Amino acid sequence: MIDKRKNRDLTLTNEQIRFPKIRVIDPDGAQLGLLSPREALQIAEEKELDLVLLSDKADPPVCRIMDYGKYKFEQEKKAREARKKQHTADVKEVKMRYKIEEHDYKVRVNQAQRFLKDGDKVKATVMFRGREIQHSDLAETLLKRMATDLEQVGEVQQAPKKEGKNMMMLIAPKK
Repeated sequence: MIDKRKNRDLTLTNEQIRFPKIRVIDPDGAQLGLLSPREALQIAEEKELDLVLLSDKADPPVCRIMDYGKYKFEQEKKAREARKKQHTADVKEVKMRYKIEEHDYKVRVNQAQRFLKDGDKVKATVMFRGREIQHSDLAETLLKRMATDLEQVGEVQQAPKKEGKNMMMLIAPKK
């Protein structure tokens, strides 16, 4: 069964407005004063427009005479723009071994910096093979070094910790 309530608009218009008195604003933005909904609806119908409830929290409630279809389109357009500008922070991973060479380490730090500047979180992972897990102290030192190298653009959100055959640390971008 399709839920019809999700598609239904909650803005009250025309005959749906049931308050004893409402403050009415005309299409140009001028106040027409306190009127009954019936009087306001008559004025709106004369201008071939709709009576739309803007704020029911105000005392008395505020309504405006406008083209409801155009108003609804503008609201949807604003919502689309807001969604477009919204950035969700992804978690990007930078993997390395504890025996990493200096140049490779710098490449990983630069990758992490780029991710943090883009607003994403960075999961720095040091992988172990076989008995290398005995050297987890070296991996922890490496991750702490990385945290200090990235402290201009990011802050440690989760300190280095072991997870199975890996040691990981989470770095979030600075505000």
